[in-house]
This record gives sequence, structure tokens and C-alpha cells, in this order.
Amino acid sequence: MDRRKFLTLTGTFTGGSLLLPNFLYSFGSQNNLVLGEQCVVFVQLNGGNDGLNTFIPFEDAIYYGLRPKIAISKTEVLNSSKGMAFHPALKGFASIQQSGDLSVIQNVGYPNPVRSHFRSQEIWQTAPTNQEYLNDGWLGRYLDLQCKEHQPTAGINIDGIDNLALKGEEPNSITIKDPNQFRTKSKAENDNQLSDNPQLDFVRKIANSVVEGSGDIQKALAKSTVSDVVYPKTGLAKNLEWISKLIKGNLNSKIYYTSLGGFDTHDNQLAIHKNKLTELNDAVFSFYEDLKKTQQLQNVSVVVFSEFGRRVKDNGRGTDHGTAAPMFVIGGNNSGKIIGSNPKLSDLDNGDLKHEIDFRSVYASILQNKLNFEASKIGIQNKALEGLF
Repeated sequence: MDRRKFLTLTGTFTGGSLLLPNFLYSFGSQNNLVLGEQCVVFVQLNGGNDGLNTFIPFEDAIYYGLRPKIAISKTEVLNSSKGMAFHPALKGFASIQQSGDLSVIQNVGYPNPVRSHFRSQEIWQTAPTNQEYLNDGWLGRYLDLQCKEHQPTAGINIDGIDNLALKGEEPNSITIKDPNQFRTKSKAENDNQLSDNPQLDFVRKIANSVVEGSGDIQKALAKSTVSDVVYPKTGLAKNLEWISKLIKGNLNSKIYYTSLGGFDTHDNQLAIHKNKLTELNDAVFSFYEDLKKTQQLQNVSVVVFSEFGRRVKDNGRGTDHGTAAPMFVIGGNNSGKIIGSNPKLSDLDNGDLKHEIDFRSVYASILQNKLNFEASKIGIQNKALEGLF
């Protein structure tokens, strides 16, 4: 069995009901891992979020001409600026932007876009140069170099499945499936090298590593300040509330990751998209308020993205798979700007938006400005996007 399969097995192991957030590992004493106090929280919108109905070109008549069934009325949009405005479900996003804490990066994508959910997610998660297939994720490669020795929770993925973005040669991240059902193991084995089988030893190493920090995480949770922010009772909100507790408890992980599905809106889009954006908005705004009240916001950058946008023209009741779409960055002392030009609906590529900004440039900016790391070390050659931080 190869290492990749072992990573899958151990990711399932660490995410299952036998282990608890008690197993998260504190980096408080790991000076080489603490660069300032910065961390990045990724919120991945699975299914291909319709960017044009999220951040809306409401002053462009072509938008209404191509979307007669699903366009958002000019009278409903929020926080208009330079011909763009938010979906009415994104009241929190609009408020965050008005406070100067939200940047919108327009028309993000990559050359020769792929409309397969799985493959496009894989491209975003591995950040290849020429769409080559890679076994390791871009964040996993970063953590391999940043963590000189294996550290089990350099990255925290709060989700039901592992995320390829965090996969590296070393298991420097942990997937938590259901924190409320985890329970503590009493002790780990002392030796990682237990047999003549290095692959078996690799699995044992991971099994041991997930219990190494049980005491430290209890201390971190005890130190986490109690928030007066009431989070919604949704899956994403619970995930972000847990991430907030870990951040406020000084866990000092560099990367946190979670996701929200349901954005594949081929049919009944108006109702479905409104519901999904409401869940996203309410969860992220609660997280934002929590971090701001505890003076953590300047240290935490929240990145919201999807694997692709939707076709410009509606299909009658929804939209089909498209290409470029906006990304949103909240906190981390970002510039609070709208970066890039408005979607050029009069200049399409076979009915799709042309991407203006490569997502790898956004990654390079995050690595450079928030994690003090040179993107070229992990194979990202794109120049860092200017004006984001």
C-alpha cells in the first residue's frame, strides 16, 4: 500500500468517532511554526457557486438580458459600489465590506478551465503549473517545508472528509469529522519505529501523533475566551465556532479549513442559492464578530472561494457549470478593496466569463503576506496578487 492510501486511512482514523478535539496539537511552544500570530481560514464552497448572483453586476443590462429567470433585482442588491453589489442574503458580507474588512477579488480562475467538479476542485487544491496531476496539496507542500518535523495539527480540517489541499508527504494536518463525539485516548506508544515495515510504522506514527497534544489542547480550550456571539445552528456555523475557540485558545495552527456544499444550482436556483448564501453569510458574520470582539481579526484571514462559477446565461430555472468567479477575503488587515474589473459580459468565451486573475496569484499573496513564505518553494510560479493586503 502506498503512502497516499495510508494518508487516506489515517485521515479517516483521525476524523472518526474514536478521537476528539482533545487530540489537537498545540503549537504554542513551537517557535518555528509561529510567524507573528497569523493564520488563514479557508471556506470552500462546493458545487460551483454562482458568482454573478453573489456579487452582482447590477448596472449591466446584459446581466438581466441573459438571466431573465434568475437575475437579482436592482432594488434588492446590497452595498452597491462601482456597478457591483451583494446578493440580498449577504447582509453580513455587505456590513463587513462597509467596515473595510472585506476584499472582493473579481474574475478568479485559471487557463483552460475544467467544468468537472472533482477535477476543478483538485486543481484548486493542488495548484499545479500546467494542470498536471499532483498527489500533494498546495497547503500540504507548504506545511511539509514549514514543519521541519512532523506536527499533527499544523493544519486543521473541520469536515466530514479529508481535503487534498492539506495532503503532504508528512501528515501535518488532521481532519475532525464530528468534534462533539470525540473522546480522549489515555496514552500513545512511545516509539514510532516498531517494525521492519516502514509503511506500518508510518501509520503508527500518525496514530501516536494525534494523541501527543491532548494536554496542550485542554489548556488551549481552557484559555479560550467565552464569546457573547451566538452562532447559528448550522453545520458551517458550528465548524467556524470551533475554529474560533481553537484560535482564541492559542492553538497556533497556521491553517484551518472547512467547507459548505450545495452550490450546484442547475435547477430552482433562486430559492436554493438564497438558502446557501444565507447559511454562508450568517456563519461567516458570526465568526467575524467573534474575532473582532476578541481582537483576533487582524491575525486571521478568512478566504471564501468555489471551484468555478456558473454559465452567464441561465438555463431557465438555474445555471450550468461555468468558469471564473469572485473570491472573498475577510480580516487579516486586508485592503478592503474590490480588486479587478467588473465581469465583462459583452466579451465572453463561448458563453463563459474570461478569468482575469489566476487563483494561484491569490495563493502566492496569502503565502507571502500572511505566512511569510515564498510561493515558488512549493511550485507556485505566479506573481503574488498586488493590493490584497
